[in-house]
Formats: sequence, C-alpha cells, structure tokens
Amino acid sequence: MDQDLEMEVVEPEDAESDEEDPHEDQDQDKDQKVYLPGLPLEADEELVCDESAYVMLHQASTGAPCLSFDIISDELGEERERYPLTAYIVAGTQAARTHVNNLIVMKMHNLHKTQEKPNGEDNDDEELEDDEDDLTNKEELKKPQMSCALIKHQGCVNRVRARRLGNTIYAASWSELGRVNIWNLSKQLQAIEDIQLLKQYERDVANDPVHPIFSFSGHQQEGFAIDWSPCVDGVLATGDCRRDLHIWSPLEGGTWKVDQRPLIGHTASIEDLQWSPNERSVLASCSVDKSIRIWDCRAAPQKACMLTCDNAHESDINVISWNNSEPFIASGGDDGFLHIWDLRQFKSKKPVATFKHHTNHITTVEWNPKDSTVLASGGDDDQIALWDLAVEKDDETTPAQNQNNNDLENLPPQLLFIHQGQKEIKELHWHPQLPGVILSTAHSGFNIFRTISV
Repeated sequence: MDQDLEMEVVEPEDAESDEEDPHEDQDQDKDQKVYLPGLPLEADEELVCDESAYVMLHQASTGAPCLSFDIISDELGEERERYPLTAYIVAGTQAARTHVNNLIVMKMHNLHKTQEKPNGEDNDDEELEDDEDDLTNKEELKKPQMSCALIKHQGCVNRVRARRLGNTIYAASWSELGRVNIWNLSKQLQAIEDIQLLKQYERDVANDPVHPIFSFSGHQQEGFAIDWSPCVDGVLATGDCRRDLHIWSPLEGGTWKVDQRPLIGHTASIEDLQWSPNERSVLASCSVDKSIRIWDCRAAPQKACMLTCDNAHESDINVISWNNSEPFIASGGDDGFLHIWDLRQFKSKKPVATFKHHTNHITTVEWNPKDSTVLASGGDDDQIALWDLAVEKDDETTPAQNQNNNDLENLPPQLLFIHQGQKEIKELHWHPQLPGVILSTAHSGFNIFRTISV
C-alpha cells in the first residue's frame, strides 16, 4: 500500500518536549524543573519527557497526516485496565495534492505499560521472563503493534466519525470535495485481525477499490461538522462551510434520507456539532459567527433553533463537547479560551467557567465519558491540557512552596496535566472502554497515552 505505517514506544530521548503533572513538587531534583509552554529555554537547557508522569505512552505514524479520527467500539469488554491494551480506530488522511488519500482502519495492540509500578508491585501486565539472556526478546515481545487496512478516499478527509449500528461498524467521512460518504467497515475490521486476510484484502482492493455505501452531494460547500446521534441508530447531522446544517435519517437497505432543507440560524461556517447524549432530537453547533446554537430538529428548519448564545467567543468557535451526564457544554475557539456552559443558564449568555491557558487556537475538546468533571483540550500551541473542574485551589500552600513554584502558582488549580511532544494537535478522544486512555492526532502523528493524573 502507499502509506508508511509504524508504531513505537516514546523514549525519553525521542520526546520533543516535557510532559509533566504541572503541580508536581520538583524539589526532588533541583537541577530539574517543570517546563511550561511558552517559557524560553536557556542555551544549556533541553526538554526531556518525564516518563514517570505516564502509566502508558506510545506513538504511531501513518505517513500522510491524519487530522481526524474516531474510536471504534469493540466487543473486548468495558472498563478494561489489564495490560496490554487493544484499541481500534478509523482515521482519514490529508495528503499532498499529488498523493492518494485514504481512510485507515487501525488495530493498535500489545500496548503495554511504559511505567512500572514502584517497589515491584503487580502492574496488571503480562508476566514475562526476567532471565538476563532473554531481555532483548522480552523487549521485542512488549513492542506495540499496529495493523492497518486502507480505503482509497476521494479528496482529503476533513473529518470522520464512526458508529456501531447493530453488528456493523459504519464510518461517515467529510471530503474536501464537498461530499459526505458512509462506509461499511466490516471487511477492513476482519482483515486487520489476521495477516493472511489482510494480504488478501490488499490484493482485492488493488483490483476493485472499496466504494461508499451512500454519498450525499447536497452541501453547497465542503465542511467539517459531523456527528452520529447516540440516541437514535443511524441518525446523522452534517454542517458545512456555507452555514448549512442537514439532518440524515436511516432507511431500510443501508441507505439514508437527507433532509434537503438546512436548519436556519448560523450566518457563517459551522465548525462543529454534537447531538445531545440523552435527548433524541436535540443537537448543538458552533460557528465562525462566534455563536453556539441549540436545535430541536423536530421543528421546521426555520424554527428549529431553540437557544442561541451570540458572541460566545471573541473569534471563531472551533469545537464543542456535550457532557455525557451533566447539562454542560465545553467550547474552544481561535481566541484560545476554553468556556464551560451550563445549559440551565444558557440564556444568560455567560459561561460558568472560563480558562485561558492555551496560547493558540483550541482545535479539540472532549469530556471524559466516565467522569463528568474531567475534560481534555488541545490545539495549535502543541499541548493537550487535562482539566478537573472539581478541584479547588489549595490555600494551605506554604511560602516556601510558593517560592519554588512561582510559575506553577499562576496555573489554574483545575489544570491537572500538560501533555506535549506533538506538533499542531488537531483532535483527541478519550477511549470509552479504556479508563483514562486518550488518543490524539497531530501533523506529527498519533499518541496513545494514560497519565498518572486520571
């Protein structure tokens, strides 16, 4: 195939920047200190990854950058914490004009811990022989693995989202050519489970490329906003750069009916949208017009907008995330602000919490699906921030601690962790079946990690 695919452990000398718990006491080694994004480095200073801040940290590269991906739900069980771990994803490339673009169905497996528990405690990992003669073999056995099946895609993949409908996994992809495609991923998921099946799949698609099972070309421009309803099987919403938002309904026989009448309200590009996690007909959207809108798609298109918060950010709003169990929406924009909105107070047009930590555009935000107070945000400042809104400032910090942590004291107490090492971060997702595990993609490739903080 025409992609270079590899996966590897991040070693300290390979890390491009420091990854630390920003509130961790650094008095243990006066020659080391926490690096905060934006601070200048002295001529003799270098950034080193602190692996002790991670339970697991791996990276993967796919040749052409994949700037959007989604996690594929699997049948390996919920709340899996026994290592090594396995994760399935579907990602879309944004290759140079002269190269072919692909959807890539991936199986990341043999994901061992990269941080052993202290004092010889059981680390829930597979037991491997400790004979010195077998140390090399042991390391080989613990290397992460990645299997990939490719689907040629017309145009760059602006965004991709996956959904299990019955026993079948489908992916919806937004193409830069202005089309939205639906793909059945059954053959690809079978192929990545067995090397012989994968070779046969590659031979088959070389002669007979995979085609989408459904395509919609009714959008007037390309777009990025897309989301499957978590409450109604097969219902999809798509928004474009022209400001149009369309609702899809499934029909029998693996096809869809797309309402050609767009929902009316936004005045500029719709950048992101998300269905309510518990109300069948309600969704939220955000836009370059600086507004966040709440819609009820049962109403006529010109009356579907129920609530509007204009000027929710100082500039373009790029991303939103709807909390799974609380009436909160998080939003991130080009202004670098992370806002938390309480839908019970949405008419006040004031966020219940605001954080200005990111120093560039926020391009991704997502609530932890299992912990309603925890969320992660990332962006063009090359960092992912983990937040816990339940944390309050500790007033018992001693003057000595203040003196040793002047820069850290200026951080919001809700900021749990800063992850770095990726360039131009575009998207992150918490894995709903692997507690605390985050996958993220950037121009520099994928990371899959779990910190000691969550």
